[in-house]
Amino acid sequence: MADIICGVDVSSETLDGRIGLSGPVTQVKRTPQGIAELRSFCAAHGVELVVMEATGGYEKLPFSLLWASGVPCAIVNPRSVRRFAEAMGFLEKTDRIDTGVIADYARVKRIAAHEPASESQERLRALVVRLRQLTELKVAQINQRRLLEDTQAQASVDELLTVIRRQIKTFEGLIAELLGSDPLWRALDAAFREIKGVADRTVARLAAEMPEIGTVSNKAIAKLAGLAPIAKDSGKRQSKRSIRGGRSSVRSILVTVAAVVQRHDPDLAAFHQRLIQAGKPKMAARIAVARKLLVRLNAKARDARKTLATT
Repeated sequence: MADIICGVDVSSETLDGRIGLSGPVTQVKRTPQGIAELRSFCAAHGVELVVMEATGGYEKLPFSLLWASGVPCAIVNPRSVRRFAEAMGFLEKTDRIDTGVIADYARVKRIAAHEPASESQERLRALVVRLRQLTELKVAQINQRRLLEDTQAQASVDELLTVIRRQIKTFEGLIAELLGSDPLWRALDAAFREIKGVADRTVARLAAEMPEIGTVSNKAIAKLAGLAPIAKDSGKRQSKRSIRGGRSSVRSILVTVAAVVQRHDPDLAAFHQRLIQAGKPKMAARIAVARKLLVRLNAKARDARKTLATT
């Protein structure tokens, strides 16, 4: 566990840093030169870990450059930090307060450094995100076209849909090429496709947005995807377990794919039917099936990683 932690508040133009809850502070520009100044500041104070919040992508440059220069870093959830701040009595919110709270949050939670994703992992994630955006745009345009009666307006949508479909095909090809270039991704692709109904987009989404699959427990992977039922009990009151948090994009595709897989898998189909007959709401049953599918995928990923490690 790191003893000397620098909390960093990231914005589009600047980086505010603070050693511990109330130690020395600094402010630098969010540029390579500014990040080098932050590194020197950390070195001068014996910093063992730099912690920053996820800030819509602005944290990527300082995170990667600090790691490249030998400074261990970690990224934390801003919502968790804010709740921690309020619990500690910090109702005010300024850059100086935030930096100290981030550092203290990391100390209390025993946050450990985690290395940045590889270049290929970042590229795969970027391609998958863009493919998802294009797919959502295509669906939106198709839905809008249904409401149009003017032929010229319809032609405009058709022209745009042609471009979108062409780009979707291009990105699908780029993703397939990238997955095929990595031994682990090839192994995961082969393992996942053993489950009938799991197709290329599911493989790509899991590889890009859930790289931990096959390395953590079934309970942990379900929680990461936001498919684990979370307890919310107090005293004698026991509330219904419901899902909360997690990676919504992964969860959404697993719920959709699970409905397809259960058509070909008698065990999953019977499991879903038992839940419905027991009076479970339809969405709760779909979530449970998706969780069961993810557990299977996690097991297959674990086996694929072990096989790859021994070859």
